[in-house]
Amino acid sequence: MTSSSSQFGALPAHAVDSAERHLRDTLSIAIGHQPPHAALIVYDSRTDLSRVLTAAYRRVAPEAQFVDFDSVSADAILAIFERMQAGDLVVLLQSTSFRLEAYRIRIELFKRGLKVIEHVHLSRMPGEQGLAYIDALAYDPSYYRDVGHALKARIDRARHGVVDSGDGARLVFGSPFEAAKLNIGDYSGMTNVGGQFPLGEVFTEAQDLQAVNGRARIFVFGDTQFLVNKPAAPITIVVEQGRVVGAENSTPEFDNMLAIIREHEGEVWLRELGFGMNRAFSRERMVDDIGTYERMCGIHLSLGAKHGVYTKPQLKRKDARYHIDVFAVTDAVYLDDERVYRDGAWQR
Repeated sequence: MTSSSSQFGALPAHAVDSAERHLRDTLSIAIGHQPPHAALIVYDSRTDLSRVLTAAYRRVAPEAQFVDFDSVSADAILAIFERMQAGDLVVLLQSTSFRLEAYRIRIELFKRGLKVIEHVHLSRMPGEQGLAYIDALAYDPSYYRDVGHALKARIDRARHGVVDSGDGARLVFGSPFEAAKLNIGDYSGMTNVGGQFPLGEVFTEAQDLQAVNGRARIFVFGDTQFLVNKPAAPITIVVEQGRVVGAENSTPEFDNMLAIIREHEGEVWLRELGFGMNRAFSRERMVDDIGTYERMCGIHLSLGAKHGVYTKPQLKRKDARYHIDVFAVTDAVYLDDERVYRDGAWQR
């Protein structure tokens, strides 16, 4: 290994070049950060990936203040936040997830009118997975904004939809959908600018959860440690009136996850319908962190009654505990009679 790459461990030095290119587009196009607004980069150096991203941000935002989370006190970081002005930018580069006592960092920063970019759980993506994560940071506005807004328009006007998982597995949404939400790097008309990166998702759920019926083949699900669990063969979930009532070709880990949900919530609701858009992730190219892999280009669903964005009269927020992401084999997706997903890509 050359000296130029040794500081990044398993990641090559040119990974910084790729990250620099993607983050430059993110800051200028998606976030709209520019002088005279200040920038603060809070980072750690615990992982190869965090070191690569920190080096890239030093190139992209050389005027920013850089603070090593592990070398200063929580009070010192909070004091810097206090001095920042609305419209300034805070970037959080976290190998795990920064804790500032009871302080909910992103929410509090948004309340102050600050722009926020969060990179979390970088330690869950070691080695080559770091390169996939960096690729996922690429920001193509013509793709994310054009396709993303087109998907939202189609979802919002659709009266029903179908996710075709192949082998005869079809999950039918026999109801209009809730107004779709966008995570595509276009914050026009939104109160907050930024969020967790990488980007790339449009999500909704059925207005009538009980109108969801059928089957879906699940090739990945999130385990109890928020890591990707990939069974040897897809598991087919059976959904009746919005609840998962069976799992064929299941695994002990998946059965355990269903049992945990049933123990606390009584039954397993299917809620979120997520249209992942990030082309850096696929069935073949994964990262271990389930919250990052959620952007994978294809369909993901959530199991459990918890969904903080949409409310349903039959589900009380105080009783909803679980939101488990599961990823469906996606052969085709239909909104009304229009096929919107074909050959691994969303149709413009």
